[in-house]
Amino acid sequence: RAQNEEISDPKSAAPLAKRMLQLMYEANGVGLAAPQVGINLRLMVFNPEGKKERWLDEVVLVNPKIVEKSDGVDRDIEGCLSFPDMNGTVERHKWIKVEALSPKGKTIKKKYTGWTARIFQHEFDHLDGTVYIDRLNQEDRATVQPKLNALVNAFSHDGLEPAL
Repeated sequence: RAQNEEISDPKSAAPLAKRMLQLMYEANGVGLAAPQVGINLRLMVFNPEGKKERWLDEVVLVNPKIVEKSDGVDRDIEGCLSFPDMNGTVERHKWIKVEALSPKGKTIKKKYTGWTARIFQHEFDHLDGTVYIDRLNQEDRATVQPKLNALVNAFSHDGLEPAL
């Protein structure tokens, strides 16, 4: 999995963020990270409502960082646009405090809780080269493994090893 670079000019991220939001809505998702669309930059978008009509709920974060997190965790079912028709239980912090830049270059400091904290952590994992299947317990991983194998077979090329 490739390293994802920080964005030096946040304003340059605005067109990409707009397109990522469009793709997210088309796929009926609630979040998307730049690496999921083949761009190795530290950029994420999300909308906890998952509805473009609720555009005021859209969040675009450039170079996000987790600066504090709860000791308490929740376990819940997650899926991912990168792994269609799969899901499993993932443990996440109940709340997180984050810092990032807006596409206008302004500093953002937020505390996310519950569902929004889960979405942020899921997308943040993508920026660090982790995907939700890396966080599944053995039982859930065994359940999705046949579908993962099918993806590897469908997308692997002669002479290349799958990255999974």
